[in-house]
Amino acid sequence: MSRATGRSMEEETPTIVRPTRKRKTDQDRRPQRQPRYHVILWNDDDHTYEYVVKMLRELFGHQMEHGFQLAEEVDGRGRAIILTTTKEHAELKCEQIHAYGRDPMIKVCSGSMSSTIEPES
Repeated sequence: MSRATGRSMEEETPTIVRPTRKRKTDQDRRPQRQPRYHVILWNDDDHTYEYVVKMLRELFGHQMEHGFQLAEEVDGRGRAIILTTTKEHAELKCEQIHAYGRDPMIKVCSGSMSSTIEPES
């Protein structure tokens, strides 16, 4: 017993509780999926189907048939989603579209097509 308090040493010694470490599960170890973004190609009257198909083949690797379907969608709906990917990759592809250049088959064409990115919903 301690003389000052009249309690035993066991009563005066604080109990130390050590936190338990949470073990990582296999699910915790999996990399988190990055948010996805759509690359949107916008319609205009300054580019031919041939231009769009060629651009989609060169920049995105789309086959001719798929490129033509996307060109029809852009023409009919005013826009088409041409790729869904990470934000960084979507920004790169959007920049490549803007840098692709004018359509040589249309004299009044002054530059590339328009494109934007938007989050996948």
